[in-house]
Amino acid sequence: MDDDELAALRNETPTERMDRNWAELLQELRVVQTGVQVLSGFLVTLPFQSRFEELDEFQRLVYLVALMLAIAATGFFLAPVSLHRLIFRRNAKARLVALGDRFAKVGLVVLLLTFTAVALLVADVVLGRTGGVVAAGGVVLFIGTCWYLVPARELRTLGRRRSREG
Repeated sequence: MDDDELAALRNETPTERMDRNWAELLQELRVVQTGVQVLSGFLVTLPFQSRFEELDEFQRLVYLVALMLAIAATGFFLAPVSLHRLIFRRNAKARLVALGDRFAKVGLVVLLLTFTAVALLVADVVLGRTGGVVAAGGVVLFIGTCWYLVPARELRTLGRRRSREG
């Protein structure tokens, strides 16, 4: 059942549907923003730890990449809020929801890359370069499966089910 069919079952007007979609998007963003901000804050403090000086050039590069990715993810997840402030009361809720959805999707990709870089850095320090690469690959496989492959499979299943029913 797509969003239009769901709106009809709920007896929603287009405006009510956009309001619901916006509220759902904001709730999803609330869930992820706290974690991303905590991770970003943690990364910001690392250079001020005494052991940071022991990192080699590769580890420092991975650290900087992880930090920039965490900042970018935070930016993508906060962008819908800024967008809302700028276009508030301009009768653009559908556009707001569409753009907010795109920001959230890009933010999830960037967050996957952030987690991968953090896993690479931490495992590289603890286990060595090979352990770091294995850990990073594991993160990509695990999160990629949970966040992208399983949902993509479900979308295909729903599409096949609709085509058989319709």
